[in-house]
Amino acid sequence: MKVNTDAGPVPIRNFVTITPKPKIGTLSRSDAKRVIAVKADVAPGAQAAEKIEALKTWIAQAGLDPHVGVEFKGEDEEQAKAEAFLSKAFSAALFIMAIILVTQFNSFYSAFLILSAVIMSTIGVFIGLLVTGQPFGIVMTGIGVIALAGIVVNNNIVLIDTFDRLAKNAKDMRGAILRTGAQRLRPVLLTSVTTVLGLMPMVLGMNIDFVNHAVTVGAPSTQWWRSLAAAIVFGLAFATVLTLIVTPAALMVRANFQDWRARRRGASGHGPTAEALDERTKPAEAAE
Repeated sequence: MKVNTDAGPVPIRNFVTITPKPKIGTLSRSDAKRVIAVKADVAPGAQAAEKIEALKTWIAQAGLDPHVGVEFKGEDEEQAKAEAFLSKAFSAALFIMAIILVTQFNSFYSAFLILSAVIMSTIGVFIGLLVTGQPFGIVMTGIGVIALAGIVVNNNIVLIDTFDRLAKNAKDMRGAILRTGAQRLRPVLLTSVTTVLGLMPMVLGMNIDFVNHAVTVGAPSTQWWRSLAAAIVFGLAFATVLTLIVTPAALMVRANFQDWRARRRGASGHGPTAEALDERTKPAEAAE
């Protein structure tokens, strides 16, 4: 092979050393850089995320040339993109819900109670994943958490709205809270129970064939949905307890704080007297 120069064609062997090497069929480049793709499939029963973390640890300890860079594509790249998208979507959803709740209730405390129930419901999500032995999937579990937020918000809105309505004409805040719990117990439980029962076949990995009248447990088609269903079922069960117990208790804390602040103002001559406040905190009469 000859190379054209100003002095004419010159054999390439005059300025290079030719060494036999294995033939390379294709040279791949990305962003003008040489790229070599190493592909592999995950073994049955193994988790891709765990294997990728093991590979990253090995690469960090391998002492590769500083000019060599390693990037993980495929499933790891898609999960990273999905994680970024779902994180932004969840944050945006919480922000929009906070604005709407503050506008409707005209109370930062009520909005805080509702959103805190959404955040604490994730504890139930992790418990559900541990019980069912499901890994934390960024896509399906993340979608389950976002769907769960809508249900939890609805239950707390119903409870707090009922309390605000009863508290307007109530002299006893404790009695108003108890009546709120009694009135909203059935709707909240019905919403939670029907949702949980509807998703239980997915949690148990059941595939129901209505055409052939067959029920299959552990079918491959159900594996993709189990983490989503487990996130909603266990998260909703945990959030229901928060809605019926913690939320009324938090409302009572606010009522006690308001009474305490009013007592201080009354003692200083800038508010109602202690006798008037005692009427507010007395237990409800039997007629009520």
